[in-house]
Amino acid sequence: MTEYTIDSDHIIEDETSLRAMFHAQHPLAIQKCNNRLDDHSRDFIARSPFVCIGTQNLDGKADVSPRGDPVGFVKILDDNTLAIPDRPGNNRLDSLVNILANPCVGLLFMIPGFDDTLRVNGSARLVNAPKILKTMSVKDREPNLAILVSVSEVFMHCAKAFRRSHLWDPEHLQDRGDMPSLAKIILDQTTGAPEDKDEMRKIDAELEDEYKKTLY
Repeated sequence: MTEYTIDSDHIIEDETSLRAMFHAQHPLAIQKCNNRLDDHSRDFIARSPFVCIGTQNLDGKADVSPRGDPVGFVKILDDNTLAIPDRPGNNRLDSLVNILANPCVGLLFMIPGFDDTLRVNGSARLVNAPKILKTMSVKDREPNLAILVSVSEVFMHCAKAFRRSHLWDPEHLQDRGDMPSLAKIILDQTTGAPEDKDEMRKIDAELEDEYKKTLY
């Protein structure tokens, strides 16, 4: 496929040019940003079973990682401190390594059925303090470490993106069977997936079994 190119005249390269394309911000859009967790943001986080963590390394390479657990899995330690458990994964450790290099993080909290989201920005550290990890035990398994976030900004984000996407609308759910399984996609992208369908079904079943054994 030929590499896509775009005319340099159509590239926005400075903030002045960017802001000229939009109406001025509504005062509330600026005022809504707090530097601490208030009662509403605490309530939102306590209800949330899912958060995305945005990180960057020193070279500016970005990564976004989803984290999910039972409702309220992110612990609120005080008005400016959150703790996120790190559960077993694929051990790429992209987010964790990035935090070691660059502590700046952005969090996006979601609640199933809510079109509003909560955004939190701050700096992160990796900790293994037993008194924190004990509070994060699920099925008698504690995480090896937690991501401790010092909150610098927190604000609610409007519902437009979720309403445009119909994310929670059952009528807009797509059939997962319309695409290959995760295992097949990864094998196609790496060593090659087996052509034998029975062998592929066995691999898919092994992945599901692995989920059950290593979720916590």
